[in-house]
Amino acid sequence: MDFNMKKLASDAGIFFTRAVQFTEEKFGQAEKTELDAHFENLLARADSTKNWTEKILRQTEVLLQPNPSARVEEFLYEKLDRKVPSRVTNGELLAQYMAEAASELGPTTPYGKTLIKVAEAEKRLGAAERDFIHTASINFLTPLRNFLEGDWKTISKERRVLQNRRLDLDASKARLKKAKAAEAKATTVPDFQETRPRNYILSASASALWNDEVDKAEQELRVAQTEFDRQAEVTRLLLEGISSTHVNHLRCLHEFVESQTTYYAQCYRHMLDLQKQLGRFPGTFIGTTEPASPPLSSTSPTTTAATMPVMPSVAGLAPPGEAALCLEEVAPPASGTRKARVLYDYEAADSSELALLADELITVYSLPGMDPDWLIGERGNKKGKVPVTYLELLS
Repeated sequence: MDFNMKKLASDAGIFFTRAVQFTEEKFGQAEKTELDAHFENLLARADSTKNWTEKILRQTEVLLQPNPSARVEEFLYEKLDRKVPSRVTNGELLAQYMAEAASELGPTTPYGKTLIKVAEAEKRLGAAERDFIHTASINFLTPLRNFLEGDWKTISKERRVLQNRRLDLDASKARLKKAKAAEAKATTVPDFQETRPRNYILSASASALWNDEVDKAEQELRVAQTEFDRQAEVTRLLLEGISSTHVNHLRCLHEFVESQTTYYAQCYRHMLDLQKQLGRFPGTFIGTTEPASPPLSSTSPTTTAATMPVMPSVAGLAPPGEAALCLEEVAPPASGTRKARVLYDYEAADSSELALLADELITVYSLPGMDPDWLIGERGNKKGKVPVTYLELLS
C-alpha cells in the first residue's frame, strides 16, 4: 500500500498539537477563545432541541407500540433496509379469539351473538389503531427521525470541525506569544561576554531566528483565524436553521394531534354503535350495574355534542306508525310508569327525542307497538323518546 508519509506525519503533528492545547485548557494552563453570547445561545437551543426530540420520539414509539420486543424487531428491520412485516393489533387478535369462541360455543345463543358483535367492533377498533399507527409514523415519527439522523448529524460534524479550528487558533496564539517572548529576551538581554566577537554573532543569529519564528507564527495565526471565522459562520447558519426545524416539527405535531383525534373519534363511534346493538339482544342486562366507564361529560348536552361525535339517531328504525305519532297528544298510561336514572349525556337528534343529562331522574313508560330499544321520557313539561341503553330503571 502507498502511504503518504508526509501527510501522515503532518496529521499526527496537528492531532498532537490539538491534544496538548485541549489538555492545557482543561488544566487552566492555556487561554481559550470564547464564542459570543448569541452563538452560545444557538448552541444551547440546538442541544435542547436534540435532547427533547429524542425523548419525544422514543415515548411516541412506546405509545404506538408498547411491546419493547416488537420495537426492537422493527428497529432491526429498518437498519437492515427490510420491510417490517404486518403485525396483528391487539384488538384484531381479541376479535379473532371472540369469533372462534362464538363459533365453538354456539353462534345462535345470546352469548354467542354478543361475542360476534363485540368481535366485529374489536376488529374495527384494531383496524382504526392500525391506520392511526401508520399515519402517526409517517407524519410525526419520520420527520423527527430525519432531523436526528440528518440535520443533527450535519450540525454535530460542523461543530466538531469548529472545535478543531478553535484549538488550532488558540495553539497558534500560544505559539506566537512564546515566539515574541523569546525574541524580546534575545534582543534585550546583553551577552555575558560582550568583548568576544563570537558571542555577538550568536546573539544576532538567535535574534534573527526568533524574528523568523515570529513571522511564521503570525502567518499561521492569520490562516487559523480565517479558517476559524469561516467555520464559525457555517456553523452559525446551521444552528439558526433550528428555527425552521421547530416550524416543521410544529406542523407535524398538529398532524399527529389530528390523526389521534380521528382515531379516538372512530373508537367512540364504534363503541357507541356496539352499545346500541347490545341493547337489542334478549337477555341483555340494562340498569342492573354501574356503567363500566364514567359519563363522557357532566356538562350540558351542547358541550357534549361539541366535544364528541354524535352518532346518527336510531329513531329512524322505529315503526312508521310511531314516527307519525305526536308525543304531545299521548297521555301516560294509568299504570306502568317508572323512574329512571340517566347514565350518560344524550343529545336529542330531533324534536321527537328528549335530551338527557347524566344522573338526572326522569319518568319513563312504553307504548304499545313501540320499539323496545326506546321509551317515552318525561321531565316536567318536556316529553320525548329516550334510548333504553342510557337509562337505569329504578322502580
